[in-house]
Amino acid sequence: MKALILRFDAPLMSFGGVIVDHHGFTDRFPGTAMLCGLIANALGLRHSEFDALQTLQSRIRFAARWDVAPRQFLDYQTVDLAQPKMCRPSWTSRGRAEHRGGGPAAKFGTHQRFRHFWADGLMTVALGFCDDEDPDVEAVEAAIRAPARPLFLGRKACLPARPLLDPGQPTVEGEDVLAILCQVAVWDRHGQPVAAPGAVQACWPADAPGPPGEANRVYDLRDWANQVPSSSRLRMEGLIGEGLT
Repeated sequence: MKALILRFDAPLMSFGGVIVDHHGFTDRFPGTAMLCGLIANALGLRHSEFDALQTLQSRIRFAARWDVAPRQFLDYQTVDLAQPKMCRPSWTSRGRAEHRGGGPAAKFGTHQRFRHFWADGLMTVALGFCDDEDPDVEAVEAAIRAPARPLFLGRKACLPARPLLDPGQPTVEGEDVLAILCQVAVWDRHGQPVAAPGAVQACWPADAPGPPGEANRVYDLRDWANQVPSSSRLRMEGLIGEGLT
């Protein structure tokens, strides 16, 4: 198979873990729905294109690793949605208005929120598809080079610090996404290959052959028509690197 090699480098990243009360947790690795949204933004798909989004999500296969391990960061936020200014349109970087919809939250006072992020990390992702349907790897590569909308790594505040595609190897072929990821050089903090990186934390599909790891159930699939989390899947997590691949 062929996969895109993405380098996630940003001051902050967040991978949409389960929300509990006022805490918006982040998973250790990206979720399938998050990557689907990233691709959809690049392609210019809209939330109303439910079938296209659902099909795209079902085709995604990926493996990811932390080249530079991040540190945890907790952001404390307050917002009063009842303020008149919160009812005004906000403008996107594309010059089109985004209107806030009404809802019970707009009728109450100040809300406290705790948002969890990963800070100062650098991640490499091998992203492919389980078939050759459209959009294929080449179409997604072209879209990421010239995205229809701004791209972000989890939340809109998590803007990439560098282009997402690997500058030297934007696409690589291999047996599966984990094998492809293991072919790609581990980067240091400055984006330079590490000569002897050792073992690094990674995730990969549960049905892919790989080193010993832990099978974890993750809730990273989305029902795009109803805009809610939909189901779970098994994902392998563990160490990959020299002597382990």
